[in-house]
Amino acid sequence: MDLSTTYLGMKLRTPLVPSASPLSEDLSKIKQMEQAGASAVVLYSLFEEQTEGDAATGQEFRVGPKVYLEHVRRAKSAVKIPIIASLNCTTLGGWLSYTRQITEAGADALELNIYRIPTQPEVPGSAIEETYIDIVRTVRAATKIPLAVKLSPYFSNFANMAERFDVLGADGLVLFNRFYQPDIDLEKMEVTPNLTLSVPADMRLSLHWIGILYGKIRASLAATSGIYQAYDVIKMVMAGADVTMLCSALMRYGIAHIQKVEMETAAWLEDHQFGSLTEIKGRMSQQNCPDPSAFERAQYVRGLSSYTSLFPMRR
Repeated sequence: MDLSTTYLGMKLRTPLVPSASPLSEDLSKIKQMEQAGASAVVLYSLFEEQTEGDAATGQEFRVGPKVYLEHVRRAKSAVKIPIIASLNCTTLGGWLSYTRQITEAGADALELNIYRIPTQPEVPGSAIEETYIDIVRTVRAATKIPLAVKLSPYFSNFANMAERFDVLGADGLVLFNRFYQPDIDLEKMEVTPNLTLSVPADMRLSLHWIGILYGKIRASLAATSGIYQAYDVIKMVMAGADVTMLCSALMRYGIAHIQKVEMETAAWLEDHQFGSLTEIKGRMSQQNCPDPSAFERAQYVRGLSSYTSLFPMRR
């Protein structure tokens, strides 16, 4: 069964790519990912705050930029699959020099994770959008390796922003980043971190937008968040995804879960008489599905109507 795909111009054996996570901090685990069938690996992120130094930020980090660059080199030497480095940033700054150094370290591609939470009421959305555009433009000019941009969905017109990144030369879009959402410790009376793993229902948002964007932009489309099993992979590819990124599933079930998902994906295709993943690519995107309005407001109205018919209101 041919499960091959192309992402960021790279021919991959399957669409199964472990996304940035603590798992890739360990070289032995990267090797395990390759053995389990991962077609590429996105390394854990180097944060902008780490490149600025502990003295400037007052923070302590387990891994600094020099260690990260060495990890890229070692990972490239240890496995044959592509290694995608990851930069997590929020502003334009001195950290941009690491874009070039990551390229020199041998990374096959770079994933730029722009993570910005604006809290000032006086800053308009257009200013935030221009910051994103400036960062991508600058990073694109700083490196020749393929560039993917990992984004949140929180734009007034995400389709417009996707097109603008495409025009700037982004080779891929990764949908979507999950923003940090704090909790409150009632005993300590403190706002505390609350980082949770994704659940299968989280894949709906990326499936929605990949289905809308497929065929409308040149850039590759990567799906992330909530991808746990073969059915999730198949749905994403049918919507138009080039790759499906795994993180929470591997944290919950272990790295060997990659092999299970691959085998079940191949079995589904065979059972439905498809010879390759390419045959189902984009089949259920807005561009190609029998009812394009399913991706728009009309489906919302139909969904509410079907729900109320199942649970009629009492008068």
